Amino acid sequence: QVQLVESGGGLVQAGDSLRLSCAASGRTFRTYAMGWFRPAPGKERELVAAISSGGSTYYADSVKGRFTISRDNAKNTVYLQMNSLKPEDTAVYYCAARRITIATNVGEYDYWGQGTQVTVSS
Repeated sequence: QVQLVESGGGLVQAGDSLRLSCAASGRTFRTYAMGWFRPAPGKERELVAAISSGGSTYYADSVKGRFTISRDNAKNTVYLQMNSLKPEDTAVYYCAARRITIATNVGEYDYWGQGTQVTVSS
């Protein structure tokens, strides 16, 4: 069982930056692929960014060049650095985990955090 706790959300202005963190329990964090999701029109949640256990990354087109996902296996933590934030980035951001490889579908992730709210004002 893996427990995930997100932090770092807040209220910022357009153009500002935020860094989200997701702390995971357990001793096998390094074997998990980690993803950040947010709600999207017509979908329950969409994958924003993900990182595999080996360090490969994925980004949605809407955040490429602005967001960076990284992980620190020594701290059991995954980060989402969000730069040049836009009002359309406003959402609850959820951290999720699955074994080894990146997947883009919500149903392929086994563990979820409770979410952290990001609000970007114009």
